[in-house]
Amino acid sequence: MEPSRAVLNSFQDRYAAPPRFLAHAPGRVNLIGEHTDYSDGFVLPMAIDRAVWIAFTPLPGRTVEVLSLDFNERLAFDLDTLKKDGPGWVEYIKGVAWALEQAGHSLGGWRGVVAGNVPVGAGLSSSAALELAAARAFASSSGLEWDAPKMALIGQQAENEWVGMRCGIMDQMISACGVQGHAVLIDCRSLHCQPAPLPAGTVVVVMDTATRRELVGSAYNERREQIEAAARYFGVVALRDVTRMRLENYLHDLDDLTGKRAHHVITENQRVLEAVQAMQAGDAGAFGRLMNESHASLRDDFEVSSLALDAIVECAQGHPACYGARMTGAGFGGCAVALVRADAVDRFSADVARQYTERTGLEPQMIICRASAGASVSVLT
Repeated sequence: MEPSRAVLNSFQDRYAAPPRFLAHAPGRVNLIGEHTDYSDGFVLPMAIDRAVWIAFTPLPGRTVEVLSLDFNERLAFDLDTLKKDGPGWVEYIKGVAWALEQAGHSLGGWRGVVAGNVPVGAGLSSSAALELAAARAFASSSGLEWDAPKMALIGQQAENEWVGMRCGIMDQMISACGVQGHAVLIDCRSLHCQPAPLPAGTVVVVMDTATRRELVGSAYNERREQIEAAARYFGVVALRDVTRMRLENYLHDLDDLTGKRAHHVITENQRVLEAVQAMQAGDAGAFGRLMNESHASLRDDFEVSSLALDAIVECAQGHPACYGARMTGAGFGGCAVALVRADAVDRFSADVARQYTERTGLEPQMIICRASAGASVSVLT
């Protein structure tokens, strides 16, 4: 059963009444621009047709009650006594409530049922989807005006300061601001968004390696610290302000590790801007070559790939229907993404899955993605 229908049915069964609202927020796949968002850089993600849904009804008072169908767990918390209770799905919802109140909003309670079909831990931003769906629920229950970029910042603050994951703004921005049928160039400094169409005759395929990673307290935060150290060396707010020429002129003064990390971020920003030009020109070949270069940089300079990610990317890049492929998300496991000829996508998916299984013994999930709109809420009753 589709998650949207499942949350509606479950709410009706549990409370003997239909919910008043249905919130929706998509996951995302990043086509190019990895580990650049926390350097005020450029990214090119697209919201996908995998999402989180919350069926809910406002409550009098300040209590929030949520049933997760995915985790078969019902939890409640009081907005007047918010506290962290350790890792778990509800902390993302509590974190959004905390960040909204930190921003000066007065929140009302609600009861709801939540479910999604964004693979957890796969690098497709299941956490951002949950945060933005929760933000939609709080906004509707509390009479708040919906401002998509501001709500994306609320979601990021929840993840950074409540959950403890120092993510950049990309995931929340694309979940909030996705455009049907388009990828979106996001300037992570200004938060300006520019829709960009996929080249004609192409389709995006997400390749789930069937491996997972845990980011909180992991090497992700370590990479961010290394990038911030490089920015301090150059005397800039963020590496977005360092040109490739300046980096190369001073690379010998940086320690090898910091230099490699900075080289990835600075060249990746350049690749994103070139990729948008390729999209605008309908040049799938040029876009694919940039994807391939991005993967090599993530593997060699930023060192966030894995044996499984490298294997599935190599299988994809070697297929005649593939223009380009790369790991996507923070890395260390999860998913890769490929730009593929639409008329050969089924053959591509079957061939790459078979070859990957032969190489690794793992069975991947091949997900053909459509670009979807950002977070929304429907009034039901």
